[in-house]
Amino acid sequence: MARSPAPAPDLFGDISTEASPAEEAARPLADRLRPRTLDQVVGQDHMLGEEGALSRMLARGSLASLILWGPPGVGKTTIARLLAEAAGLRFTALSAVFSGVADLKRAFDEARARKSNGQGTLLFVDEIHRFNRAQQDGFLPVVEDGTVTLVGATTENPSFALNGALLSRCQVLVLKRLDDAALDLLLARAEAETGRALPLRPEARATLRAMADGDGRYLLNMAEQLSALPEGTAPLDTAALSALLAKRAALYDKDREEHYNLISALHKSMRGSDPDAALYWFARMLTGGEDPRYIARRLTRFAAEDVGMADPRALPLAIAAWETFERMGSPEGELALAQLVVHLATAPKSNAVYAAFGAAMRAAKETGSLMPPKHILNAPTKLMGELGYGSGYEYDHDAEEGFSGQDYFPEEMRRPSFYRPTDRGAEAAIAERMARWDALRRKRRRG
Repeated sequence: MARSPAPAPDLFGDISTEASPAEEAARPLADRLRPRTLDQVVGQDHMLGEEGALSRMLARGSLASLILWGPPGVGKTTIARLLAEAAGLRFTALSAVFSGVADLKRAFDEARARKSNGQGTLLFVDEIHRFNRAQQDGFLPVVEDGTVTLVGATTENPSFALNGALLSRCQVLVLKRLDDAALDLLLARAEAETGRALPLRPEARATLRAMADGDGRYLLNMAEQLSALPEGTAPLDTAALSALLAKRAALYDKDREEHYNLISALHKSMRGSDPDAALYWFARMLTGGEDPRYIARRLTRFAAEDVGMADPRALPLAIAAWETFERMGSPEGELALAQLVVHLATAPKSNAVYAAFGAAMRAAKETGSLMPPKHILNAPTKLMGELGYGSGYEYDHDAEEGFSGQDYFPEEMRRPSFYRPTDRGAEAAIAERMARWDALRRKRRRG
């Protein structure tokens, strides 16, 4: 038997029919506070403000198919419902978690029937990234011919989670996590709805916002628990609030985009020589449940790629911090990684070796099988000696200044310059030595 499409969850609950006063009071607070118009939606002014993309679409009377990308609890479903109302379209909702091919086919058939009667359909698909590639392809013809205006909601990066063909037919709009101002507005609405102020001290109110982590639905659910406390409850401080309400785990998925966002933030903070920001992102990854060994591996890569020869100590220190963590475990070993983060962030930076290695790899592929010059080849046999192997080689330790200045590239290859040290850290001294050797090399050639 085919499954029935399940309605998608909403930031402010599902739309319900007219309810009695008793039924109205029994509805969840988030449901009762569901916006009735688009201008009541909070935190998304970049899309719904006067110059917002959605406002302009509605003003033109041409609502495009959309992918709404954003974290949980920021109003994706609410916006889709209100867009349908504002555009005069029939709202139909599916959840990719509960719906299958039969549900999609039925929704398409119903939309075609409405279209023949002059009624358009806004098909809202929650968690659209959960549909497989073939199912996503099923939307293409009905979006192209205007059978439906598709509005898909996703918490995953559409670039990775959705077909390119589907993305090319939809406009991707990014919804923001709700900031403190938006969360404060929701709390004020909650207090107006319940007719009482939340029993919170100012610092605890700020903690409540932090616990919501940008999720409006979660904030209102917590506010409802607080409003259910007995009248006359003394205002709670931060400790009492934390004891009453379970703290929400930070949004972090080690296998998905947030994983790569945070490691990128850590990497770029260290590259930008900001130890405070680097420690913050390091701590964010740890509190999100990231494996410290993964972080250690990335820090070691950073030591080689971004610090390099500007501070040759960085790489052995990275290995030492990694080994310290392996010996001590968590949480004691994490301090060694924190020390490494600070060292890398405050170290002089050079990617000269990284760039030189890339250039050398390209040259190796381009030059193929060129032989080394004969003077640097050993001659273990008489024949090889007769062929000139090793002839003319100069032992650098016996040369003036310990430098012979001979050419070690293939004879058919013009001498390139791969490694170009910076003037930062230990590399400044290397640059001076290389400049001296280059002058001696040119002098030898002239001689």
